[in-house]
Amino acid sequence: MADNSLRIERADVVIVGGGAAGLRAALAAAAAGARVALVSKVYPMRSHTVAAEGGAAGVQPATGDTFEQHLADTLRSGAGLSHPVAVEEVVRRAPEELIHLERLGMPWSRTPDGLPAVRPFGGMSHPRTWYAADKTGHHLLHTLFQATLRSPLIRRYDEHVVLELLTTEPSPAGTRAAAGAVEGVVGYDQARGEAVLWQASTVILATGGYARAWGTSTNAGIVTGDGLTMALRAGLPLRDLEMVQVHPTGLPGSGILITEAARGEGGVLLDAAGERYLADYGLGPVTEPGSPEAGRMELGRRDALSQAFWQADRDGRTAATADGSVVYLDLRHLGDEVLRERLPLVRELARRFAGVDPARELIPVRPAAHYTMGGIVADVRGQVRDADGAVVAGLFAAGECASIGLHGANRLGSNSLVEALVLGAAAGTGAAQATARRATPPPSPALLEARARELLAPWLALRGRGTEPPAAIRREVGQVLDRHLLIFREAAGLQQAATALAGLAVRLADARVADTSAVWNTDWAEAVELHSLLTLARGAVQAALAREESRGAHQRLDFPEAAAVPRHSLTTAAPDGTLTTCFAEVTDA
Repeated sequence: MADNSLRIERADVVIVGGGAAGLRAALAAAAAGARVALVSKVYPMRSHTVAAEGGAAGVQPATGDTFEQHLADTLRSGAGLSHPVAVEEVVRRAPEELIHLERLGMPWSRTPDGLPAVRPFGGMSHPRTWYAADKTGHHLLHTLFQATLRSPLIRRYDEHVVLELLTTEPSPAGTRAAAGAVEGVVGYDQARGEAVLWQASTVILATGGYARAWGTSTNAGIVTGDGLTMALRAGLPLRDLEMVQVHPTGLPGSGILITEAARGEGGVLLDAAGERYLADYGLGPVTEPGSPEAGRMELGRRDALSQAFWQADRDGRTAATADGSVVYLDLRHLGDEVLRERLPLVRELARRFAGVDPARELIPVRPAAHYTMGGIVADVRGQVRDADGAVVAGLFAAGECASIGLHGANRLGSNSLVEALVLGAAAGTGAAQATARRATPPPSPALLEARARELLAPWLALRGRGTEPPAAIRREVGQVLDRHLLIFREAAGLQQAATALAGLAVRLADARVADTSAVWNTDWAEAVELHSLLTLARGAVQAALAREESRGAHQRLDFPEAAAVPRHSLTTAAPDGTLTTCFAEVTDA
């Protein structure tokens, strides 16, 4: 970081992120003839997709399921913020993407007659979640990654930290308008210790969500919302940041996910007294253990189960532990053979991180931040839109970092993997086509290099300075969000959160980055990630405070009813970092 070198790489399409959405986009762009630069801050097999356990939703008509049922389930779960056009596009294309994966080598679990097996998930009217035991993300990521290795048009840049979108000009001061056309991205090569400019006709952001901002989270440490804050700094809006899905079954202390598949296979939730408590909080009538029924008890929506935990905790029905209140997931009646065959990862995680054998003992669980429905505004082709709804030239987004209107206010379980596949494919194809159609020549190399250096300078200046320990700031961000922006929210708590986060932002400006090395400077990289996390935490709190209603994953104790007209929140940033939230109608544009 000390020198002034800037390496320039060129491609037709640059993709930021090596998870399911990024890999699928790379395959699609390469299939359309584009030269692809695939940039990831980790080796792709360490992307957070690998942690997805339960499966991917796709209609199998042979089972009696229909597209109309999947569409209706998704819209119902979205609580008025889903876009029917986006939902229909993903629902109808999901099965072909899952079959395409199989042709690439995906080892789906099978029924006795050879069809891909499906299991029920919460909020579904019919079992439709394709799975590979309970390691679906692991196998899916392996399958996509191996396919990219066979393409001569895809060049990987692993362990490169992308910092900014490269645009022809900065965002106009004092406005919410986007900057000029996107011409690539700028970042840093951790292995070689040099700044990099990737010049490309189109950019696809596939960087994942921001749920790691919460202290109690199922997400990996790398899920820090980098792509969202890059878009925000480029003058683009972020939609529905307050819509954060809380998963009801994380392991206490670590937040490690115990997949919904465990309940889909027949697991039940018990309170501290060993009683099934969900029926007392609107999720009944009671079902037989081991015989789950769609929409009832343990297969209710995730938000409803998390809210039931909150109520049970206040009624004194949870058990106290050193890591907070817990209830228990009971899988004992399934038997060790079923656990080994269908839930081997759950069995391993429970034994290793909770110290219990799920075939004989109860698993302690508590809610944890899991998935962020908000993100960069995009359409069903992955094209990013600005605050006025206009297409941003040269920019696409896919996966959890994008908000296309599929999930609305509350994601239906197992819809996220198919969104990554469907939207990744659409964005990859669209980016390649946009590259081929480009009529105007790129700006001069001198102009782009000067702009790149301008964008890089503040980030590279972080090294070897500051007094505030970043780890302490990051821990406090998580504590604030856990306390005030998890299952239920209210104005007083949100105001406290906003004040606390503003104070942390002041401290972050003086964050200590003691490491002065040019290569593998993880001290610096973690400080960069913390800037993204804190920005998104502030935006989520501000949007939650502005949304004076209860809808989906956003539940206000002081505004318990939903507004008559559903609206999206849009958060933008001024050049000085000030965040502003407004609201916009739900449209299918």
